[in-house]
Amino acid sequence: MWKKAEQFPFPCLIIFFVFLQIISVGVIGSTDLSDHREEEIWRVGSVVRRDERRSLVSTEYGEISAVEISDGAIGRYHLQFITLEPNALLLPVLLHADMVFYVKTGSGRLIWVDEDEKRTVNLRQGDVYRLQPGTAFSVQSNLEAERQKLRIYALFTNSIEDLQEPSMGRYSSIRDLILGFDKKVLQAAFNVPEEVIEEITSGPTMPAIVHAEPKKGRTFWEFETQFMKGLLGSKGYSMFDLENKKRKIKTFNILKADKDFENCNGWSLMVTKKNLPALRGSNIGLLMVNLTKGSMMGPHWNPMATEISIVIEGGGMVHVVCSSTMDESECKNMRFRVEEGDVFAVPRFHPMAQMAFNNGSLVFMGFSTSTKKNHPQFLAGKASVLQTLDRQVMAVSFNVTNTTISQLMDSQRESIILDCTSCAEEEERMMLEEIEKKKEEARKREEEETRKREEEKRREAEEARKREEEEARRKEEEKRRREEEEEAREREEEARREEEKRRREEEEARKREEEEEARREEEEEEARREEREREKEEEETRRQEAAKREEEEARKEEEARRQEQEREEMEKQQEDERREREKQQQEEAKRQEEEEEEQQEEKERSTEGEGEGEQIRFLKKIWKV
Repeated sequence: MWKKAEQFPFPCLIIFFVFLQIISVGVIGSTDLSDHREEEIWRVGSVVRRDERRSLVSTEYGEISAVEISDGAIGRYHLQFITLEPNALLLPVLLHADMVFYVKTGSGRLIWVDEDEKRTVNLRQGDVYRLQPGTAFSVQSNLEAERQKLRIYALFTNSIEDLQEPSMGRYSSIRDLILGFDKKVLQAAFNVPEEVIEEITSGPTMPAIVHAEPKKGRTFWEFETQFMKGLLGSKGYSMFDLENKKRKIKTFNILKADKDFENCNGWSLMVTKKNLPALRGSNIGLLMVNLTKGSMMGPHWNPMATEISIVIEGGGMVHVVCSSTMDESECKNMRFRVEEGDVFAVPRFHPMAQMAFNNGSLVFMGFSTSTKKNHPQFLAGKASVLQTLDRQVMAVSFNVTNTTISQLMDSQRESIILDCTSCAEEEERMMLEEIEKKKEEARKREEEETRKREEEKRREAEEARKREEEEARRKEEEKRRREEEEEAREREEEARREEEKRRREEEEARKREEEEEARREEEEEEARREEREREKEEEETRRQEAAKREEEEARKEEEARRQEQEREEMEKQQEDERREREKQQQEEAKRQEEEEEEQQEEKERSTEGEGEGEQIRFLKKIWKV
């Protein structure tokens, strides 16, 4: 990561000097607080305390909390902290975003399904790995003798191919996705008996983190096996089939890897897609820094990535400097204390320094928003980018002598991680002084506001007194004016009444003439209306007579049709009776004929022998048939 500094090309020198001047302006203005533009100032970097995490899941077997952190510029990042008690299980979920994670403590097993294939990997402290969007995965913690919890720090972000923010959240429960379908659909999709679906759907809702089930009896995990096979076809495996030795994958252990840089003041390491192939296709890398007591990660900035870091051990101070071209009233430098569990972010191109206190180390791991080779640019030490610049040009830039510049550049023999005894304490002292200064300024502002409010009250009281006097004068003048206006109004009213009386008399005369004219028009209209009603009555009488005639003719026609129908029915009935009598006569004649034949056969039997008689009867029957 930081074995040697990136060499600056010469065309960038002028830009770099401008950058240094901006930094110097930012440092000078770092403690300047604006009274009236405080709300307009944005601060570079951001920190979220451990107790500010938002709880997402909490059961007796584990918990999940989250933070949303901004880098102070344009980026917002979502981190989750997953804690599993020994022998606990995070039930299967489906990822909607890239997930890059670090195992802080404990051990366990990660099982996931990717590209229709079940994969598994053992997790231990220091492991880092990445899961892609669309991956279904689960995590189970081991039951160790130390009963250590499995703690995982994860960053969720978009992949390079998908820049859209996931609208469904970071992941969904596999169980919820499956049980969202109707029972009939599930039975057909998984080809299982109805009682299996009934047992699954009627069971209680499981929390996200549960106790790991022992392998006995028919449990939910066996049903999960069937569901995963139904989802993935013949290649599906249970996420809890721990005996399945399907393809194993190794993670990258950041604690056991060779360090990018290490000296007596600490070490650092950067994990990219070169170290961890699983990061290919992702825009996230990982890093870890271990600062010993009283040491400092030298002032530097990242040209390629924003850093989102989590303190995993100890505490310290972080100082971030504005590097934008905005004036000092629009951008403020920031220094803040961090402790174990805190999250802080620093955007790219912003110089920063992390410092450990004299009484303890500072260890933090982080996520960088680029998997490319990121070469932090250091300002001090043997690896400083200033070493590549012309000393005379630098002297002109800082407006100092060449000797001063040489002393500045040649005094520090260390690089990257530097000894900085009491630097963190000094930063904290300055931070507290700034806080006290802010409180003092706030107190002064409050006193000034109180004084202004009191002056405002006195001014308002004086203005109120003047208003009262003015109001009294105004009322007196208003009274006199009203009296004069009242007299004028009475005179005008009298004249108006006379005029109104005259107009009323004229109006009454006009109304009488109009009423007379209206009466005559009404009489004429009444006569016309009576004439129309008489004509209408005559027309109605004629229409009714015509309707009666038509009705009478229709009745006669109907009566003729009815009589004709009755005659036809009677003839039909007579015909039916005749046919019935003929049928009965035929049947009677047939019956008599059969009786005669039987009598004749009886006579023949009496005269002929028994055998001959039987043949004759048989032949007669055939003849009849």
